[in-house]
Amino acid sequence: MSSGPGSRLQAALEQYVEPNSGLTLAAARALESVDSTPAGLVVRIVLGFPVEGYRRDFETALAVHAAAAGIPEPFSVELRSRIPAFVADRRMPRLPEVANVIAVASGKGGVGKSTVAANLALALSAQGARVGLLDADIYGPSQPRMMGLAGERPTTADGKSFDPPRGHGIPVMSIGFLIDSDQPMVWRGPMVTQALTQMLSDTRWGVLDYLVVDMPPGTGDIQLTLTQRVPVSGAIIVTTPQEIALLDARKGLQMFRKVGVPVLGIVENMGIHRCPACGHESHIFDTGGGAELARRYDTTLLGQLPLEARIRELVDGGTPTVVADPASPTAGIFHAIARRAAGRLAASALQGAVAMPTISIEDES
Repeated sequence: MSSGPGSRLQAALEQYVEPNSGLTLAAARALESVDSTPAGLVVRIVLGFPVEGYRRDFETALAVHAAAAGIPEPFSVELRSRIPAFVADRRMPRLPEVANVIAVASGKGGVGKSTVAANLALALSAQGARVGLLDADIYGPSQPRMMGLAGERPTTADGKSFDPPRGHGIPVMSIGFLIDSDQPMVWRGPMVTQALTQMLSDTRWGVLDYLVVDMPPGTGDIQLTLTQRVPVSGAIIVTTPQEIALLDARKGLQMFRKVGVPVLGIVENMGIHRCPACGHESHIFDTGGGAELARRYDTTLLGQLPLEARIRELVDGGTPTVVADPASPTAGIFHAIARRAAGRLAASALQGAVAMPTISIEDES
């Protein structure tokens, strides 16, 4: 790199805090070079998460940061991604060809966890990542319908492994493909664990940057066993802002921390309802709960989703918001959640496995 303006620009940009990872470009080792060319200064940056749809906002933010640092020279940005592989527990082997496993969990059912998981997977894919989706909710599989794959079945070429159906371009595996839709799963914990392990390891996922796992709700023996069997990279907790849901969300968050899995952040669902007739906004399930949970447990509020009938209608119809209405404000929220989660995961990969915390009993009243 040449001296002069290029050196000053590099020094300034190294201090820019990339908001999705929460790291400076220097700490993220993202600033590859600053070169002087006949056309001007060219900045080459490599981020650890998919960057499609982020380029314009990122370039604008860098220009504002450089101007604030007193650097008037214009520059262009070449932005690309290099997604690192990460497993929180280094003793656990990675899945072949799968770089990262993101668990989407909730302390209780009915908070929209599966809807978030489906849209998260599709948003990561739209941003340029290679993504798969595993429906680990054995008792209540919903991803076949949500991903437009109801009635589909996996195929097998060797009688031992599954070639999963693809929904909206991504591979999806679920127990719902293997049983009748009306058949209840009257299984004990060990049977559920074995079924999940088999779906996970015997599915031919192909090369993936992220495997999104739609976890079953709750924090019992099954969930704890799954986190110890699956090479999880990071977890996302989905909740509504009401206190009863937050009580259970805290337990889910602490469960992941207890087994040393980084919690990438909180998604607050059904936070606000806007009347389609008059536009009046109301907080049916209370307000601010997700932000307070994130603050209290020192994690990130990844995003807040509205209580919106269209979100439910689209997943019921097999076309989640991100693919059915990609230009909508709600799709934009899902994209922001995906980018922040992937950024936090990239930061975890750089910083290494999290320390095992001390779990204490607190009065939640």
